[in-house]
Amino acid sequence: MATVAFHTLGCKVNHYETEAIWQLFKENDYERVEFETNADVFIINTCTVTNTGDKKSRQVIRRAIRQNPDAVVCVTGCYAQTSPAEIMAIPGVDIVVGTQDRHKLISYIEDYKQSRQPINGVGNIMKNRKYEELEVPYFTDRTRASLKIQEGCNNFCTFCIIPWARGLMRSRDPEQVVSQATTLVNSGYKEIVLTGIHTGGYGEDLKDYNLAQLLRDLEQVKNLERIRISSIEASQLTDEVIDVIDKSTKVVRHLHIPLQSGSDTVLKRMRRKYTMAHFSERLQKLHKALPGLAVTSDVIVGFPGETEEEFQETYDFIVKHQFSELHVFPYSMRTGTPAARMTDQIDEDVKNDRVHRLIELSDQLAKDYASKFDQTVLEVIPEEEGSSDGKLVGYADNYMKIEFEGDESLIGELVKVKVVTPSYPINKGKLVKVVNHATNKDERLLVK
Repeated sequence: MATVAFHTLGCKVNHYETEAIWQLFKENDYERVEFETNADVFIINTCTVTNTGDKKSRQVIRRAIRQNPDAVVCVTGCYAQTSPAEIMAIPGVDIVVGTQDRHKLISYIEDYKQSRQPINGVGNIMKNRKYEELEVPYFTDRTRASLKIQEGCNNFCTFCIIPWARGLMRSRDPEQVVSQATTLVNSGYKEIVLTGIHTGGYGEDLKDYNLAQLLRDLEQVKNLERIRISSIEASQLTDEVIDVIDKSTKVVRHLHIPLQSGSDTVLKRMRRKYTMAHFSERLQKLHKALPGLAVTSDVIVGFPGETEEEFQETYDFIVKHQFSELHVFPYSMRTGTPAARMTDQIDEDVKNDRVHRLIELSDQLAKDYASKFDQTVLEVIPEEEGSSDGKLVGYADNYMKIEFEGDESLIGELVKVKVVTPSYPINKGKLVKVVNHATNKDERLLVK
């Protein structure tokens, strides 16, 4: 039996797509082995979001070639899409496929075995207007399933290469989304994470159908207990979407809304399509509709030209709106983007100082958020064994990570857990009982 090994760099979408590519190989009688073994075929799924992503991707490609010079080495993903010639120039790379046409990998491998001529299967992604179906019936991780609902992005923020790597916005057919959600639930998943390159943009390219409608349709999927949206822009949180989330019993009380900066002048240079006033108004509306909502966010610090005043605006905005956790990134030059050509790049020491200040703030905000749930009963899906024997760890609907005593047979089930010691990153809890259905609320809020 032929063997295949995978290495995935980058984001959740890449990890999702690796699982989909594995399904194709599985159907063709391949056995999956660890990347460190002497596989017949190596698949490296690359990332290009930063220059470091490119560099790491090249290192992994060379490692695979050294490991087994006779193997068929295939490179796919975002770096493959943007720089196929650079990858083809690495001696030992046999097949390059970008972020489309991955279903052709098997036939490319057969062709290569016959001809022994390297194959460049990368086409122009900007011409693609159709979502490429890649089915993933189940995941190696058994508690949360990702469900990819769209591809590409039309935003062209000045710091970002992704539209060039992924193409323009394309939504997956709603019937396919609902059908795959049903398959995943039937495989035993209680929680589905809706994911994509620009997830909240779902439906912008569809006629008479949008994200709100998709959420309504997913609400009808029997035995699906939790719907989590991996990321959504403030502008995509329309009144209709907020209303659907408000009425839903399945959409969780956690949204990841990328801020990037809390300064209007920086946002303009980033070419982000919102103002702080709009962002603020959307957050207030959300919190009103969903008491107890956790809002996490991404922030880039040290964007070209960011002054101390502009950074302070970001800091103050975050404090005022009480985000529950931040992912903080120092601005990183990405060759080929407008921001990389800006002249007023920020000194690395200044960037690092600002990163640390925001991380400290994030830790404080996360603790403040958790403390609101002291002695409260939350619904948790245990994901794995905890720090010691007899302990389990999982996430509540509001994304608080909770450790409690329980038997490993509870992994993947839905349980009620009382928060005994709120903290961050892990809260201590006490198992109350196992339940069949989620409310995605806490018991204190249920006593209205």
